[in-house]
Amino acid sequence: MKLQIINGPNLNLLGKREPEKYGYTSFEEYLETLRAKYNQIRIDYYQSNVEGEIINKIHETGFDYDGIIINPGGYTHTSVAIADAVASVKCPVIEVHITNVASREEFRHNSLVGRFCRGSIIGLGLMGYRLALEALIEMTGK
Repeated sequence: MKLQIINGPNLNLLGKREPEKYGYTSFEEYLETLRAKYNQIRIDYYQSNVEGEIINKIHETGFDYDGIIINPGGYTHTSVAIADAVASVKCPVIEVHITNVASREEFRHNSLVGRFCRGSIIGLGLMGYRLALEALIEMTGK
């Protein structure tokens, strides 16, 4: 099984940026934990602060991988182009948000991307990525 994790803008700062909100662990540290626990699964990781690069990665992996886990960051609420990219690929996509966006600023309450995903996991910290991974295992039967 091959899974792609895609993180959007500012998520390269996990562990440093507003740790009271996003935690003290970098994504790379958490990724090591995921890879150790699910060592039978190929877990590729990509992060970009650039909308077009995120779209390119969705296109690149969305037809050959068994699933995508995406945290579009701030693009969640603004990017029709990322939403269109998610809608265009064959593999299931699960949206993850570290914080509970429903309890934050009103502009964060709407996800343009989420409507094209199989599901969304919101507000459970980094654990949301693990839950998304387990959901993709169940969905694909792999």
